[in-house]
Amino acid sequence: MADKKPGIDQALIRDLANILKDTDLTEIEVEQDDLRIRVSRNGTPVAMPMAMPQMPAYQFPAAAAAVAPANAVAAPAAESARASKNAVTAPMVGTAYLSPAPGARPFVEVGATVKEGQTILIIEAMKTMNQIPAPRSGKVTEIFVQDAAPVEYGEPLIVIE
Repeated sequence: MADKKPGIDQALIRDLANILKDTDLTEIEVEQDDLRIRVSRNGTPVAMPMAMPQMPAYQFPAAAAAVAPANAVAAPAAESARASKNAVTAPMVGTAYLSPAPGARPFVEVGATVKEGQTILIIEAMKTMNQIPAPRSGKVTEIFVQDAAPVEYGEPLIVIE
């Protein structure tokens, strides 16, 4: 018995090429048993115009803001220094939650005394709820973040003095 060597059916390829031509397709593929034939032709590339959305121009704050009194600029700087010294900052990017569940009491409130290691809020990152512990014992004097608000790495969250 002679081995039958499967050959490529050139008539089938011609038929597929004619189908491409007749239907204005650029590619066709046929699969039968363990044989797969793909016929493709290089068409003339057509440049499709892409409409770019118009972005509004950024408007800088009015020049009057630059002429603000010196004491108005010093107050936020002093507050920022205090916040950076005693603030608990976000250890990751995510969404901050002040309570363990919607409608539940918050973990901490302004005026509350916390102990080191006590959970003060949760940051959800990549579908994982991460409990954020108090780094030190003290009194909560400010909460900068709102419930279910996005937070950035290093952003001040709560001040514990």
